[in-house]
Amino acid sequence: MPAFDALLDNPVWSCLGHRHATFSSGGPLARRYHADISPISGVAGQGPEYVAALEAIAGIGDDIALLGASAQKLGANWETLYTSQLTQMIRKDTPPLPEPQADVVNLDERDVPEMLALVELTKPGPFRQRTIALGKFIGIRDKGKLVAMAGERMWIDSLREVSAVCTHPDAQGRGYARALISRVVNRMLRAGETPFLHTESKNLRAIEVYRTLGFVTRAEFPLLVVKRVT
Repeated sequence: MPAFDALLDNPVWSCLGHRHATFSSGGPLARRYHADISPISGVAGQGPEYVAALEAIAGIGDDIALLGASAQKLGANWETLYTSQLTQMIRKDTPPLPEPQADVVNLDERDVPEMLALVELTKPGPFRQRTIALGKFIGIRDKGKLVAMAGERMWIDSLREVSAVCTHPDAQGRGYARALISRVVNRMLRAGETPFLHTESKNLRAIEVYRTLGFVTRAEFPLLVVKRVT
């Protein structure tokens, strides 16, 4: 998929400048998701003019996350909160997945409080009050309690990101993640989309699960989470 390489090297910018422009603010050099959707932000390149453009749309106290080609040294106006390495994986030229039996439910705005609580417990990545607006989310309940979920986040051309995959610690080992991911992936395939995802490179267990579902590693790149302090 060589034509997509440049888009995926700077995925947030590729997304916010096009498909998700309505969910973001900024201009031709830097954009960010609305704060109640996600802290994830992107810039079109590296250098002082891009940092200045980012500072123009981030207020003091705001936290943002940069990944891929957008991650760069920002200077004294920013405090580093977290750094890590991400593995970007993609699933291409592969058939639909079998969908293990599970009581899967569609999630909507009424489920957001439980979704936020599950994310806070399991830390799959940023998820906020209106993240659910970015795509379709599904989950599994146990005795009425939400114990697993998965959904969609970035959308780049015909590439769609699998996101917010998480399972409550008390419900792990039941195959819930596989059941949910297979359904998310198959929905994307039916829509003519190519699934991709990001996970921390140190999460070897998740990476192995994704490999068994047909994903292959495309790239590794930095994740930088910062807060504007001055």
